[in-house]
Amino acid sequence: MSHPGAGAARGGSRLMRRKPVERLVAEGGQGAGGALRRSLSMWQLTMISIGATLGTGIFVVLGEATPLAGPAVSISFVLAGLTALFSALSYAELAGSIPVSGSSYSYAYATMGELVAWICGWCLVLEYGISVAAVAVGWGEYLDELLHGTLGVTIPEAVSAPLGEGGFVNLPALAVILLAMVFLMGGAKESARINTAMVVIKIVTLLLFCGIGFFGIKAGNYAPLAPLGVTGVSAAAATLFFSYIGFDAASTAGEEAKNPKRDLPRAIMLSLLIVTVLYCVVALVAVGAMPWQDFEGTDAALARIMKDVTGMGLWSVVLAAGAVVAIASVVFAVLYGQTRILFAMSRDGLVPKVFAKVNERTGTPRANTLLVSAFCGILAATVPLGELANATSIGTLFAFALVNVAVIILRRTRPTMNRSFRVALFPLTPLLGFGFCVWMMVSLPAVTWACFAAWMAAGLAVYFGYGIRHSRLGRAPVRGGPGETAEAGGTGGTGGTGEPGETR
Repeated sequence: MSHPGAGAARGGSRLMRRKPVERLVAEGGQGAGGALRRSLSMWQLTMISIGATLGTGIFVVLGEATPLAGPAVSISFVLAGLTALFSALSYAELAGSIPVSGSSYSYAYATMGELVAWICGWCLVLEYGISVAAVAVGWGEYLDELLHGTLGVTIPEAVSAPLGEGGFVNLPALAVILLAMVFLMGGAKESARINTAMVVIKIVTLLLFCGIGFFGIKAGNYAPLAPLGVTGVSAAAATLFFSYIGFDAASTAGEEAKNPKRDLPRAIMLSLLIVTVLYCVVALVAVGAMPWQDFEGTDAALARIMKDVTGMGLWSVVLAAGAVVAIASVVFAVLYGQTRILFAMSRDGLVPKVFAKVNERTGTPRANTLLVSAFCGILAATVPLGELANATSIGTLFAFALVNVAVIILRRTRPTMNRSFRVALFPLTPLLGFGFCVWMMVSLPAVTWACFAAWMAAGLAVYFGYGIRHSRLGRAPVRGGPGETAEAGGTGGTGGTGEPGETR
């Protein structure tokens, strides 16, 4: 006769089962019907992260954050960047230790168990999938600016804004997602080359803005520095954290990198450094050249500043053209990251097999790319930017918080593991990363929390309705008692390799 609590214990064990690091790495690149190709260099990985990060935050969301922080918006960028930095250090360590496509989903699977991994993966769907839609909405604003400046044509509001913002559908946002989808289906190496070209164009565009905008700076525009106080600066930082989403995109390319253990940590840190410096410099020039009150309701603030400073529409058009390319590259790189995360989740059986199906000719998950693009396109065409940006931020912060926890757990359970990068000042750095993420989450409005709670409830319903029953780890050969797998959870190691600090 079984013990009355045995069923509950087995159920708890299923939720806590962990996937060994060795198994995660061994399965790297393997999909249904084919394998991903290792073709990406450190430079291309860095460009993927910059491509996924540098764009909407400075071209569009700056107009939403400046009215909250005033001239202190540069400080808000620093705070958001500092939050990203602590998490980036944790990402770098884990990416060098577990170089696979799943990003923080895979890291959570190896350290905190299947249920937490699912929650993390579900947050990544929110981070990547919905941020693609949010970025695409911002792209449409600059496309309209470009068309108006060159051809004198304005896209009708009915087809350039969603319901609730004066229109019916946002066709430009849908178009840029479909364009990115076409490029991604061609192959990782070819896609990386296109992305690198777009990244170079947008960096040059921002440097051009700084050079011209500098001549329009008025010292009086910096006073008072923080008219809405620390609360405003904090709220703006939480909004601007959306601008840093994507620095972890390199970690989603772990199974297509030539030398992932060496190159992934370097790409993550280098991309974050470049992006943070550009953000802060551009923000300083922008608020110096235009009173902070004038940013209210301005989606194409940088183009407006260029026009005001020079008195010529030409430079506004040049900036708008650069922004169109810049934001398109974000859509491109983030959409790539989303498909690779779902690829990893599908390989584990937690989402349908179609997401892990690899095309033999291109070495890419084409069906996955098509489905994700359709989902993101519908969101971009029908949902306002502000709500998308906030929802993305809270999902990302939650996932980043889990990554910081994962670093601590893996150090304790696998102390002798080979790590190509190690977080300095351990455990202080990951603890600070966790604390900053929680602080940013608390700064977000109640409606965002309500949306996040609904998203999590939907995710748990999907997991208990599908994922837990189809998990490949759950079908592993048993060892010991009924319902327990060789990788079942516990407080010990990640798979029983016998390393110090682990239990078998």
